[in-house]
Amino acid sequence: MAIRPSAPDTNAETASAPLGGTRAEAMQRLQVGASLLLGIVLIVGLANVIEERAKQSDKAVVPEAASTVAPTVNAAPANDPLADAGVVPDLPAQPSATASAPAGTQPARTDAGQ
Repeated sequence: MAIRPSAPDTNAETASAPLGGTRAEAMQRLQVGASLLLGIVLIVGLANVIEERAKQSDKAVVPEAASTVAPTVNAAPANDPLADAGVVPDLPAQPSATASAPAGTQPARTDAGQ
């Protein structure tokens, strides 16, 4: 069975504690805030050290040397995995003449309404 905390008998207990809390609570909040601020400063400092080390190692790295072997040219046809699997539909080799009109021609105009 749960025990209920006793209610304060008088308003003297609540009147003695200011809105900011007691002095001990204020010191605890100050210590927590200071330790969090110190932790953030340490993390930023660590990130700065890591960044400087990365810059130093980038400067020390030898650029990639040129290849000493001439590249070979492979004239192998490009593989189309979809066509190899038979997924691509069969398309005619030549487009049909009725599919589209040539780009330079326009249909003839008729003025039947006049």
